[in-house]
Amino acid sequence: MTAERVVTVTPATQRDRVLGVVRAQQAALVQLSETLHANPETGWQEHRAAEWTADYLASLGFDVERSYLGFPTAVRAVFGSGSRRVGLMAEYDALPGLGHACGHNIITAMSCGAAAALAGFAKEHDLTVEVYGTPAEEGGGGKIELLKKGAFHGLDLAMMAHPSPVDSAEARPFAVAHNHVEYKGKSAHAAAYPEQGVNANDAFIVAQVALGLLRQQLPAGTRVHGVQTRGGEAPNAIPEKTEGRWYVRAESLAQLGVLEERVNQCFEAGAVATGCELSITPESEPYSELRTEERALMLYKEHAKSLGRTFDAPPGQATMNRASTDMGNVSQVVPAIHPYIGLGCYPAANHQPEFAAHCVGEAANRAIHDGAAALALTALDFLAG
Repeated sequence: MTAERVVTVTPATQRDRVLGVVRAQQAALVQLSETLHANPETGWQEHRAAEWTADYLASLGFDVERSYLGFPTAVRAVFGSGSRRVGLMAEYDALPGLGHACGHNIITAMSCGAAAALAGFAKEHDLTVEVYGTPAEEGGGGKIELLKKGAFHGLDLAMMAHPSPVDSAEARPFAVAHNHVEYKGKSAHAAAYPEQGVNANDAFIVAQVALGLLRQQLPAGTRVHGVQTRGGEAPNAIPEKTEGRWYVRAESLAQLGVLEERVNQCFEAGAVATGCELSITPESEPYSELRTEERALMLYKEHAKSLGRTFDAPPGQATMNRASTDMGNVSQVVPAIHPYIGLGCYPAANHQPEFAAHCVGEAANRAIHDGAAALALTALDFLAG
């Protein structure tokens, strides 16, 4: 399909209506985005973000449910009562220490803008337009928890667009497991009574050496990485407790299960070598790989092109599409797309302070406009097909 043919799928008058609503809402959407950016809140703590998002949608006439399904920072907003249901994801959690270095403030604005545009078509196109404020995407699995309580089921299409250094249509995220790792040993004076100690920091060192060696044999398309968040309290006291957070990524949940077992054996080696007790606790259920609705993605790509977006960045600049997302779990239940929208800022990339700086300003504002319009146009075409 070419950009010219998209115009024949979406009548010009209909396209103009979408663009007109997005333009009319642009100032309010930018304000929402910039407010979120200036007030970052981490996973499950997005109280103000949820309120600001809910307030904006309520101002458009959406029926808003705050503390959706019992989660204080989740929101569901609905417009219309048609038989065709489209759901837009509004992520708004920030990264610890980095603020909105993944651009979730832009995600919220784009999804709200798309919903505003679609609301005007609800009656004539038999639509129900739904916006979900989804907490804790950055490791907390907010969408997974919502799924378990019945959210998203029955949607005809679930959508969102994610900021990236460059435009990249197809998301190919890793499945990922997030684990908290803890060793318990025994404290002792490091100089006077070292023989009485059981060194929990040594356990982490052994484990990380084992993980470093394991990486030589890891299959392509897998990742193992993490941080030690607690290493001890004083240099003259043998550490009795150490902690860390570790991620394991693979191409699929099936491959992830095999890899995670091997990674856990590395942590077990640390416990065996030092005599420490080991506990590995999942921080959330694993994130799944994404199952893309191909026709919807094709429509999104062509609409984005018609707005001036390009998808010709070198592959090395488009690697954000290999990140992980709990949108993957949603895509296993309902048709879904998760394209990336570029800010033109490479080599500044997600999860860097430099990228956070690009998530407000001219390029971010253009992404809000283009993403909102392309998502809305995609939904209209997909559900009409």
